[in-house]
Amino acid sequence: MSHHPPGSEDVDLAVIGAGINGLAIARDAAARGLRVVVADRADLGSGTSSTSSRLIHGGLKYLERYDFRLVRESIRERHLLFRTAPHLVHHYPMLIPFYAGDSRPGALIRLGLAAFDVMAAGRGQGRSRGVAVREVARRWPGLSTQGLRGAALYHDAQVPWAERLCVELFLDARRLGARVLTYTTVTGLLLDGDRVAGMRVEDNRSGAAAEIRAAVTVNAAGPWIDTVLDGQVASRRLNGGTKGSHVVVDPFPGAPPTCIFFEAAADRRPIFVFPWEGRYVLGSTDLTYEGDLDEVVASDAEIDYLLAETNRIFPSAGLTPDDVLYSVAGIRPLPYTAGVSDNAKISRGHTVHSHAPAHPGLITVIGGKLTTHRALAEDVTDEVLRTLGRGRRRCLTRRRAFPGADTADWPAFARDFVRSSPLTPARSRRLLDVYGVRARRVLDLAAEDPSLAEVVDEESGALAAEVVLAVREEGAVTLADVLLRRMLVGLGADMGLSAAEACAGVAVRHLGWDDARARDELAAYEAELRRYRPRALATPASPPSGDRRTP
Repeated sequence: MSHHPPGSEDVDLAVIGAGINGLAIARDAAARGLRVVVADRADLGSGTSSTSSRLIHGGLKYLERYDFRLVRESIRERHLLFRTAPHLVHHYPMLIPFYAGDSRPGALIRLGLAAFDVMAAGRGQGRSRGVAVREVARRWPGLSTQGLRGAALYHDAQVPWAERLCVELFLDARRLGARVLTYTTVTGLLLDGDRVAGMRVEDNRSGAAAEIRAAVTVNAAGPWIDTVLDGQVASRRLNGGTKGSHVVVDPFPGAPPTCIFFEAAADRRPIFVFPWEGRYVLGSTDLTYEGDLDEVVASDAEIDYLLAETNRIFPSAGLTPDDVLYSVAGIRPLPYTAGVSDNAKISRGHTVHSHAPAHPGLITVIGGKLTTHRALAEDVTDEVLRTLGRGRRRCLTRRRAFPGADTADWPAFARDFVRSSPLTPARSRRLLDVYGVRARRVLDLAAEDPSLAEVVDEESGALAAEVVLAVREEGAVTLADVLLRRMLVGLGADMGLSAAEACAGVAVRHLGWDDARARDELAAYEAELRRYRPRALATPASPPSGDRRTP
């Protein structure tokens, strides 16, 4: 059951996929006056958007491929996110160590950083600087100094809760008039001859079917774009996504105070070890993947690779597979590139591909990344307007604040909220980090019904009111939606298993669930967690995967 049941209707734009790109397109198009409907077979941002490295890259690593356009775009979009989503996107320093034998010598990295600083002038969080071996040993004492030739400190950005970017794009798109149908499968494209005239959809729970006729249909299904097109319209292969996996561990001996961005010894690709919400993320891999897009799981080999590389540069870490709290794996929606010998050479930019003249009315989005979702949406809406023959309309999203940052002075709001909140400072700051100014709505619900002030997760301090807010106002349908992509307690050490029953109980008391629904939701939640291989569920070794290393 979607939170907006489908119904036959005519719109300007139909969007397939409610990941970060599909939602950003809906927001941008609705802001420019278009009637928009989005459909997704699952929850908001529950595919690739929830499996990223949670970094808002300024684009430093794209300099290596001389992709200056993508670097400039990434710098601009990072800068805009600092202003429009300050509660979600934060300054994030990274240390880049240089070791003897690295394929990228320190002098080359320093040159790249100098070029990046010039390109980012006025839009960064400070200039990069060199760090001597002695300072590295003092400030990052756990980092190996064997073969260390120096380091550089670089300033980038992190979005700890990328899931909330998707939720807030949804909230703003809805506020602007877009309609978003989750748990609604696109069963086919509507065709008038060769022209694509919309999409057929079916509600996953009720089975209710509908036709949504649209002047333009945008396929923004990420790695699934070819699946959407298959058997519907003639098209070459468009997606060639690679698999990226991460593991999450507790702080370990020698763990760094900042992100460490270093070259892996095994395959020379740059990888990260970075602090994240009291824990550490190690990642990521970059493997050619030809397996089932719906069964993407970090393999034993990937986990071993990430642990070995971390143990190599942090000699006292001693990490083993038993230390992995859970893993996260997804497919990057990259353009298909035949005969590629190095996945790092595949473009990380995006392409707005019109299927006209063969199939007018259909546009497919190829590629795209978390940082540049807004720019991608602007480009898509520009193309939609051209297709509609309506002329250019000014894009409003460059300066439009996200719903959680809808205040004239975010730092002042945050200070006042912590000062006036009945919660502890730590729990108040968590609400701000997750909801921004909408944290007040959580407290309002708790004030209206004292039972909603109950803490349902001891680790985070999350409140029962957040369960109600997630379903009533943020489009959550299932328990997994609530825990993994709204409250985010599902990303804690035990992936929310200790909080799940209490949260289901809140739904029974306040949201109309019966006991049978609660039991079904708890079972479905555990089933969804299996792909993360959580330690709390003692998941067995991963099955054979579709991974393939490039030569």
